[in-house]
Amino acid sequence: MSLIQRVQDILLKPKETWPIIAGEGGDTASIYTNYLIYLAAIPAVASFIGLSLIGAGAFGFSVRMPIMSGLVQMVVSFVLYLVMVFVMALIVDALAPTFNGTKSQINALKLVAYGSTAGFVGGIFGLIPSLSILGLIAGLYSIYLIYTGMPVMMKCPPEKAGAYTAVVIVCGIVAAVILGAVMAVFMPSAGMHGAFNTGGQDSNVTIKTPGGEVNIDTAKMEAMARKMEEAGKSGDAAAAGKAAGAMISAMAGTNAAPIASADLKALLPEAIGELKRESVESGGGDVAGIGGSSAKAAYAAGDKRVRLSVTDLGGLGGVAAMAAWANVTSDRETSSEIEKTYKSGERTVHEKQLKDGSSAEYTVLLANGVVVEAQGDKVELAALKSVVDGFGLAKVEALKRAAK
Repeated sequence: MSLIQRVQDILLKPKETWPIIAGEGGDTASIYTNYLIYLAAIPAVASFIGLSLIGAGAFGFSVRMPIMSGLVQMVVSFVLYLVMVFVMALIVDALAPTFNGTKSQINALKLVAYGSTAGFVGGIFGLIPSLSILGLIAGLYSIYLIYTGMPVMMKCPPEKAGAYTAVVIVCGIVAAVILGAVMAVFMPSAGMHGAFNTGGQDSNVTIKTPGGEVNIDTAKMEAMARKMEEAGKSGDAAAAGKAAGAMISAMAGTNAAPIASADLKALLPEAIGELKRESVESGGGDVAGIGGSSAKAAYAAGDKRVRLSVTDLGGLGGVAAMAAWANVTSDRETSSEIEKTYKSGERTVHEKQLKDGSSAEYTVLLANGVVVEAQGDKVELAALKSVVDGFGLAKVEALKRAAK
């Protein structure tokens, strides 16, 4: 059955569709690669376009999230959407006996994956931030979808489906808060200018894309899920947290460590023409199994200022390669600024400049998931482009990540 047909069926006739889903085969890998990765991309990409390219505003004012912040949020949210489905499936499966249901991890995953369809599709409203509330309303319909699927997928008595669903939703809200905190850790602050400073297993799922591939280690995910359950029974919160981090790592395909921050720092020049380097810093780390590294420097000469940064999205680099942003193009001009996003070979480029020449920025997302960005005050866009082009982008793309 086609993806579009399945989406239509589960949304328009869920009671007739759940028995069909229950009778189908499948495993964790097929559910993710044939369905979830496409659905989860909808809210992640739509929010990026809405907040970073279109902007939110009213009464003549418009506010847009910086392009790098939006990119990082898109990639991290995409990964966490996928993780959240898996976590919710664990909750559904664990609670089955409580409501006279039958434990089945694969059926629980099917229930959550297909039941979340309305919420994922509703994420399209993120394209217009002022309409994002409609996405929340669409998400509420997913609760109904899960409710109708409970008796079919988890074999619980129909009269207990309501209570079962309510408990799962409450647990899911708690899990979402925790995962939301993880996402917040990855979001760069406004003062970082796009830097991403966060503190020999075989993958059995490989998602190949024109810009690269993403490896998802489902065996590791399931092993970590069992450890989480065992830790939960013993009350060992530290062990449960460690297992959760390892599961996120497996989901993100983070089998490679980020490029060492010292190597990124070494790429930053001592001077850019007449501009002398005033400061330089680097950092990196690992949060919940997902690592990143970055280096940035500030240059000045008179009233001219340039901030140059290079950021490795680490394990998320593979996800960035498959993210739809890499294929988004835009061309926007107002009375005060010009902004463009376009493809240059396998690279994605973002340009922005104020017409009065007071500031400009030039960002390049390389094919290997490394981002090079130059921001300038009293510096023309053409000069910033020369700075980035002279940075040796081919050399950066050739840098290798060490296996974890």
